[in-house]
Amino acid sequence: MAEERRMQILQILRSEGRAKVNELAQRFNTSAVTIRSDLNELDQRGLVQRSHGGAVIQDTVFRESPVHERIKSQSKEKQRIGAMAATLVREGETIILDSGTTALEVARNLKNIPMIQVITNGVNIAAELLNSRNTQIIMMGGTVRNDSASIVGRSTEDMLEQFSADKLFLCGAGCDPDFGVSGTNLEETMANRAMLRAAREIIVVADASKFSKRSMSLIASFSEVDIVISDVSMLPEVQERIRSFGCKLILV
Repeated sequence: MAEERRMQILQILRSEGRAKVNELAQRFNTSAVTIRSDLNELDQRGLVQRSHGGAVIQDTVFRESPVHERIKSQSKEKQRIGAMAATLVREGETIILDSGTTALEVARNLKNIPMIQVITNGVNIAAELLNSRNTQIIMMGGTVRNDSASIVGRSTEDMLEQFSADKLFLCGAGCDPDFGVSGTNLEETMANRAMLRAAREIIVVADASKFSKRSMSLIASFSEVDIVISDVSMLPEVQERIRSFGCKLILV
């Protein structure tokens, strides 16, 4: 409950820019002491900046861009990462792809792998694989988010709980090593966490620019991740930090 409230506070700050302790206490029907504790916790994570009597959104927090803009960003790096990630998929496996644009590049490289099942909440990913005779697509139900072309909500999470997958390919909006893989939207993050629980192997696919960013809602710490696939421009100190969690790091 406390973490959900904090994520809701972040969404308020994201839309309004700032908020006062007393106003938040009224909104959530809780005490000012509890709200101050929440804001202090978010401040320590680097997600908000405490101000007199409240908090403002931290400028360094990464915010979501529409999917058509994100597809263009770091496109060559994403293509290389997607091609490498697809080489880890074996015939007959069941995999999960989140709705990220790098996951879309993974999907584009799966079409010649026989008898695979792809579980996804990405509308673009399902469309990409629609004509692949080798692939069975399992599409999650729920509410469509236009900005991310993803499907989210309680029914999405409930469906994911019914599956077991060999691998999850996870993008995330931010991949700050000290915070973890994070997302910009609470509902999206909840769907990603359900994916995490359903998969036996967690593979993060993200270009190097993501590793200087953190977003508002934690999906997974790097101690939960098995493999990270990124591009060769990743800074050496970031590489060292990622490996310190026991992750296998592949740079392309």
